[in-house]
Amino acid sequence: MSDAIDSSKIIDGKAVSPKVEAEVSKTVAALKEKGIFPKLVTVLVGEDPASQMYVRMKHKACERVGILAEDCILPATMTESELLDKIRELNADQTVSSILVQLPLPKHISSQTVMNMIDPKKDADGFHPFNMGNLLINEEGLVPCTPKGIIRLLEEYKVDVQGKNAVVVGHSNVVGKPMAAMLLNRNATVSVCHIFTKDLKSYTTAADILVVGVGVKHLIKEDMVKPGVVIFDVGINQDSTGTHGDVDFANVVKKAALITPVPGGVGPMTIAILMTHVVKCAELIAQRK
Repeated sequence: MSDAIDSSKIIDGKAVSPKVEAEVSKTVAALKEKGIFPKLVTVLVGEDPASQMYVRMKHKACERVGILAEDCILPATMTESELLDKIRELNADQTVSSILVQLPLPKHISSQTVMNMIDPKKDADGFHPFNMGNLLINEEGLVPCTPKGIIRLLEEYKVDVQGKNAVVVGHSNVVGKPMAAMLLNRNATVSVCHIFTKDLKSYTTAADILVVGVGVKHLIKEDMVKPGVVIFDVGINQDSTGTHGDVDFANVVKKAALITPVPGGVGPMTIAILMTHVVKCAELIAQRK
């Protein structure tokens, strides 16, 4: 990051995530005193290097907060039916309090079908339709980690969303749709766009809060935002020059009031929020016993 960039403009997920993890550590210690041991099982199908890296990062976070972590590594050639059987097995295992299926899955396996099979109370990612439905009626609990992490960053940086014009570029179940719901639940006025939106610039230049997550390098240029905007860049794009976001950071930062860098902005918060979910899952499962 250039020395010329005003550090007061940076939303630093790396700085906030340890605070969340410290809160989780205290909760984990209290649960263990009650005989409750949070455990995350991560299901990895195939040997995609990026997925392997993400799994390692999540397990390191588990170690930092005292959560048990276990890998379930499966071959890329396994069938959807075989994977569903494995999910049923983990659902029934009383020692497993939370399950995470690392995405993406091989093309012959339906991600949504697999997510639907996970016990909603063990759904560490918050992707099960039951949990997504709760979000839509403003019953937050196990919800997708990335948008929940953005909400925590908004709170930490004291950004009031009520009455603000928020624009979400991206409509996936991972970020876009749940992000829009969370902002609506906090009384923002929300527009949801995507890369096919005609005259996208007319929406983004009206945004007080802009969340972008479509995986298109430097989609958002300096002329597409207004002065004083708060920007959350969820894009991860890698090429020979390094890792880049969906926002042309070097130029857009000049106009933003606050902005997340890539990497180091939203990513660390996603993993920190995942840790809170693992704890919540352990509490939910313990209530069944």
